[in-house]
Amino acid sequence: MRRAAVVGLIMLFALGGCGGRQPEQSSTGARRLRFAVIPKSLDIPVFNYAKVGAERKAKSLGDVDILWNAPTSPDQLKQKEILESYITQRVDGIAISSLNGDFLTDTIDRAVAAGIPVVTWDSDAPRSKRLAFYGVDDFASGRIMGEQAIRLLDGKGKVAIITSVGASNLQRRLDGVKDALAKATGIQVVEVFDIKEDSVRCAEIMATGTRRYPDLAAWLSVGGWPVFTRNATASVDPSKTKVISFDTIQPALDLLREGKVTVLLGQKYFGWGSETVQLLYDIKHGKNPASPIVDSGVDVVTKDNVDEYAATWKKMEAGS
Repeated sequence: MRRAAVVGLIMLFALGGCGGRQPEQSSTGARRLRFAVIPKSLDIPVFNYAKVGAERKAKSLGDVDILWNAPTSPDQLKQKEILESYITQRVDGIAISSLNGDFLTDTIDRAVAAGIPVVTWDSDAPRSKRLAFYGVDDFASGRIMGEQAIRLLDGKGKVAIITSVGASNLQRRLDGVKDALAKATGIQVVEVFDIKEDSVRCAEIMATGTRRYPDLAAWLSVGGWPVFTRNATASVDPSKTKVISFDTIQPALDLLREGKVTVLLGQKYFGWGSETVQLLYDIKHGKNPASPIVDSGVDVVTKDNVDEYAATWKKMEAGS
């Protein structure tokens, strides 16, 4: 009797204990898929829309659960630890926005070697074995930003740039900006500021730069830090200095309408979640992406089209 009980326990552990928590089954009895979606951090507001997009897509697919986690604030070591934890849990797929693609490359490769497909979004890890990247063409988007500055400044004036060193997507945008501006010999880049992915510091950086360069013609930001809050641009006189920034989530559109920002470059925020979940789902069902780079395109928003853009945004928020 005792031996039978021991054998029963061994069988129980073999079936359920070794791999951690077993995936739940759907109402039809089929195993549900668990996809981990990892943004750069939880305190960057644009990523909230990626979460909405991922959860909507999972609901429409019917047999997918979304595991959403990231560092509370940008921390590449903690993001790597979260990625490693999902490998240990043997999730069915991972979609990640890389704080530092090179730093994550070995861990992403280990996930792929373990049979877990990985796709990146927003910020790529191009040297890794990830199966696909979804997001804007960062170099081309940076060039668009630079071209907008040339147009607004009539090809002359001093500009300062805000970036965050380490993220491959932001570096590519910065490269694109510089490539475009190099064609306008009358434009001088006076300084590139590293915000370290800390939007709270943006008001301080812009105030410092405005004092240091009183004749500054434009601020160019390859991330949305100047428009994540209402006060970041408070030190900038819009009659003297233009502000061109990535990202279109509120209060960005209001700042544009008020003239505090001149041009915004919008990304496919909901698609960061929905499109990457669909990519993982297709991969799990034997359909690999046609191309490892899925270019989402970029939206250029000005006073001329801001109301039309806002109407489209409301439809996306409503899920229609």
